[in-house]
Amino acid sequence: MKLYVQVPCLNEEETLPLVLDSIPREIPGVDEVRVLVIDDGSTDRTAEVARSYGAEVLRHPRTMGLARSFRDGVDYALEHGADIVVNTDGDNQYPQERIPDLVWPVIAGQADVVIADRQTSTIAHFSPFKKAMQRFGSRVVNYAAGTDLPDAASGFRAYSRAALLRLNVVTQFSYCMETIIQAGNKRLAITSLQIVTNEKTRESRLFTNHWQHMYLSGRAIARSYLMYRPNVILGWIGVPMLVAGLVPFVRFLAYWFMGDGDGHIQSLVFGSAMLVGALLCFALLVIVDLQRTNRILLEETLERIKTLQYGDGRRDTLPGSPPSGEAAAHLVREAEDLAASETAVAS
Repeated sequence: MKLYVQVPCLNEEETLPLVLDSIPREIPGVDEVRVLVIDDGSTDRTAEVARSYGAEVLRHPRTMGLARSFRDGVDYALEHGADIVVNTDGDNQYPQERIPDLVWPVIAGQADVVIADRQTSTIAHFSPFKKAMQRFGSRVVNYAAGTDLPDAASGFRAYSRAALLRLNVVTQFSYCMETIIQAGNKRLAITSLQIVTNEKTRESRLFTNHWQHMYLSGRAIARSYLMYRPNVILGWIGVPMLVAGLVPFVRFLAYWFMGDGDGHIQSLVFGSAMLVGALLCFALLVIVDLQRTNRILLEETLERIKTLQYGDGRRDTLPGSPPSGEAAAHLVREAEDLAASETAVAS
């Protein structure tokens, strides 16, 4: 079993040695531990420091963001035969000595994803406002994903190979929320592990202030939630509009039967507007349900393409199957046809 520990970095020349020194190189149940540093356009000696510690380096010529770094690191790890991928940070926030505990549920087949719980309520340098927002954000993510995780924003986590083949990162900000919502809606087994974080070494480079972080995280959560449960949103909008449209009509009819129908035409106007809005919501429900079906088929096709690209069990060709290149090309054409049909439905 091969484990890849990936470390996305942006100008982490000073703290990266602390991270690489503390990553265990021998873990029970793991045959090989390899370290991958994703240098996201650093302007310092991050790449040179990583190589001096024996880490493999994947470098971006310019800064592309944490989500892209995570995705590229996962692609590299899967291509090189990873069975488990652990993601940690280059600022030495997380205790790397807990990696064996983090990956054990995956090794034992008890979980597909393990997310470290930083116990944010106990972190001294977190303000009361930040602690409250962390709790609130985790509750929102848990609602969207159908999970029960105490620290959804934690970046210290382990993924099984099967989970990574099923997850697709499309956001540009951070993968943390999106992968939880996807994993929860795809019924992957997710668990958490309590840890104690290290001393703070620097401010976060993902955002400039808490409000920006809240806005970007909220946008990522909303987009992921709409991707998997648009019917809930449209239902919550459509049903109240339907009720609001029927009430004025009932009111008008009551007055009309009592012989006092004159002067209440505004009730019909308002009710008609609400009923039209409700009709549009229910029409969109039909469209999004068709799109949901196409999305599921596309994701299944993409999973098969990944399996062929990275090899099932590190084999280039499946028994009794055509060469992986031909099979992958066939699945790509199939995915394009599905995408075209989805576009036609949307239009």
